[in-house]
Amino acid sequence: MRKIDWRAFAYTHKRLIAAACAVCLTVAALCAIGGGGVNAASATRAAQSSLPVINVGCDDYPPFNYTDVNGNITGIDVELAEEAFGRMGYQPEFHLINWNEKKQLLANGTIDCVWGSFSMNGREDEYKWAGPYMQSYQVVAVNVDSDIYTFADLEGKTIAVQSTTKPEDILRAGDSRIPPLRKVLSVQKHDLIFILLSKGYVDALAAHDTSVEQFMSESGLKFRVLDEPLQTVGLGVAFDKDDTRGLDTRLNEIIKDMRADGTVRKVLAKYLSDPDRYLEG
Repeated sequence: MRKIDWRAFAYTHKRLIAAACAVCLTVAALCAIGGGGVNAASATRAAQSSLPVINVGCDDYPPFNYTDVNGNITGIDVELAEEAFGRMGYQPEFHLINWNEKKQLLANGTIDCVWGSFSMNGREDEYKWAGPYMQSYQVVAVNVDSDIYTFADLEGKTIAVQSTTKPEDILRAGDSRIPPLRKVLSVQKHDLIFILLSKGYVDALAAHDTSVEQFMSESGLKFRVLDEPLQTVGLGVAFDKDDTRGLDTRLNEIIKDMRADGTVRKVLAKYLSDPDRYLEG
């Protein structure tokens, strides 16, 4: 494994960073809301609607939430949220947030809920939840030519994760299947874990399997996913634990209806090759 030379790393990826900054600046110029550490990249649909707005916090995490070429947030979770809240009589407005601040933003009312490939498992008592609306698989991925094939092969290795995500929780808390690691490297931006792995700065990464597939599709890079998942998780919509509006209860019933009437499967099929796999359980 290569030692990270952050100056070289930054230089190598300056075009990527510049492009990302350009997108962020464009989005910020087009749509901004005040306060709370929220960077709004919402479409103007909410402003054009007479329905009351519900503010949804999310992270840039394809294929669940991401910004398209027109500066609008789209993806699996966005389409599901638009349908679900529409049935409840709300117009969702989506905001890209600092994922590390999600609990604070819920508590102070900057956002009403978090809908962003958010794993419910192990967090049941931290929030009020609606869902799960689908399953997801937390997996470990390595470079194609890696000699890592099982969890046992991870001994003494470095794994990259996005901070405050379920893989970080699992690896830092300890798992009897995982041998002692050299390091769990946590980074704030989701895309960085793939760049670090592709350049050999880490030995493996851990993330949702769908995000691994999406990154490979968009970047042309190839990774190999280990056969055994870290965890099978249910994805849900989080509200502040002290929220008394009952939105979580109402949304939970709507999600059940959308699963039963095929709406969830229809949305998943637009983004995933095997949607039924994510509706098991």
